[in-house]
This record gives sequence, structure tokens and C-alpha cells, in this order.
Amino acid sequence: MTTFEIVKELCNERKISINDLEKSLGYSKNTLYRLKTQTPGADKLKAIADYFDVSTDYLLGRTDQKRYYDLTEKDERNIQKELEKMIEGLDAKNAYAAFDGGAFEDLDEEDRQLLIASWENTLRLTKKLAKQKFTPKKYRK
Repeated sequence: MTTFEIVKELCNERKISINDLEKSLGYSKNTLYRLKTQTPGADKLKAIADYFDVSTDYLLGRTDQKRYYDLTEKDERNIQKELEKMIEGLDAKNAYAAFDGGAFEDLDEEDRQLLIASWENTLRLTKKLAKQKFTPKKYRK
């Protein structure tokens, strides 16, 4: 995928046009269309990456990970393991805190699924926030 195609995809996600992006960045008309045939300069590439909050490597097609703090497959596996521990009651302090001492098995199926989804989202969010906060600058791409 070319840099232009990646930028166009990012624009579509934000529901803006290429022309709107050019105006926002202070570029002249059709500047970004030149990405189809030319490699962008470092300053332009950095401005586009900052605008979309993505890495320059992602814009150049070198990686599929948009942001350094996006969750990896390893992170997802760790989240699933932690979720299983919570469900099985191995981590009783976290698992039962929401029930005021009640049992997880006493919930009806819908409430059970909602609680599990809530725990999973919480684990994902905390993992992502921790990566943002504690990743040293030298490892941020």
C-alpha cells in the first residue's frame, strides 16, 4: 500500500477529504496527491503523522501498527489470560469486588456476559493507558 493510499484511508476514517487535510496542514492544493509518485519529505511526513496520531513507519507502510501504544497480539493474549483468572475466581479480590460478596454464578446469563465484557474492556483500556504513560520515549516509533 502506498503512502497516499494510507493517508486516504486515514482521511476516510476521520470523514475528511484530502483537500481538507491539505488545508488543515497548510499545504497547497494537490500536495498530498504527489504522494502517489513521490516520497514525502520528513517534515511533511511528520506533520501528517502528528495530525492522525500515527507513526511515520505506518505512513510509509513499514508496519501495520498505527500507534506505539496499540495493543499487540501478545497483549491480547495476556488480557484473555487475566480475564480467565478473574472469571475462574483465582483473583478473587478483583472478581468479587463488584458483587458485594455475592457469587459470580448467582448472576443471570445476560448480566454475566455484560460483566465479562466490562472487565475485558477495562483490561484493554488500562493496558493501553499504561503503554502510553510508561513507554520510554526512545521506544516510541
